[in-house]
Amino acid sequence: MPEKIPSSFVLNPDVAQALALNLPLVALESAVITHGLPQPQNLRLARDMEKEVRSQSAVPATIAILDGKIHIGLNDAQLERLASGKTPVRKISRRDFGIAIARREDGGTTVAGTLIAAHRVGIRVMATGGIGGVHRNAPFDVSSDLPALGATPIVVVCSGAKAILDLPATFETLETMGVPVVGYQTDELPAFYSRSSGLPVTVSASSPGEIAAIARAQWEIGISSAILVVNPPPEEVALPYEEAERVILEALLDAEQKQMHGAAVTPFLLQRVSELSGGLSLRANLALLISNARLAARIAVEISRKTRTIL
Repeated sequence: MPEKIPSSFVLNPDVAQALALNLPLVALESAVITHGLPQPQNLRLARDMEKEVRSQSAVPATIAILDGKIHIGLNDAQLERLASGKTPVRKISRRDFGIAIARREDGGTTVAGTLIAAHRVGIRVMATGGIGGVHRNAPFDVSSDLPALGATPIVVVCSGAKAILDLPATFETLETMGVPVVGYQTDELPAFYSRSSGLPVTVSASSPGEIAAIARAQWEIGISSAILVVNPPPEEVALPYEEAERVILEALLDAEQKQMHGAAVTPFLLQRVSELSGGLSLRANLALLISNARLAARIAVEISRKTRTIL
């Protein structure tokens, strides 16, 4: 754990103990609770992800801003507060921390926001659903997740980029940022709701231990980018690629007709895709988040075990 944590940070007691003892930790984003999923699925999912991390002998650290403080690890009452929607909650990426802290706001952290906070306290693994990326038909609309991944030495477990994005352009940008894309038991980049996209990963890894070894080797020579681990959604809930693409294109057309722009586009598209798929995309989303939490915890255990051996 870094020697001095800024006063704007609040460490949950379990997280503080895990950092002090070098126990396995998994950071979890909170924007999926505050902005990504409907009620009551958002709270249930938050609890289930933390439970899954604990079941693999790791400590969950859901990250969020409450009353202008960056909380690393939340209790159940705090999870309920974020999920309730009763008070305004800012979506927190890199640009938003100062605003939320100064104004003592609540906030749900995106992938980029979670990376920044987790790295500041020394957490090396995080789990999410899908990263942000390059938007379709808008090549200059690029998520701040990508540069954050290029600058933060953390293992990030996801199911690829959100399928509503331009996946080839996102993959090329990750390459430019120096982020290796490691397929967990797959040679193809998952397309979030679907198990394959036709795009090859940088390398395939067969076990959490192999992923941990790749991460340690990269970080030990001073490369500061993330290791992006892509974990296909569980086969029993995954959508066929062609079916997912059909509903995504229809949702994109709806957004265009409504002349939607900026931050409102992604939440609209995700909700519309869920409606058009008859809820199948939401089912896949929930299942892949749990699966990613499980894999992240297993990787964290491997990283922690090797670090304790060295110490």
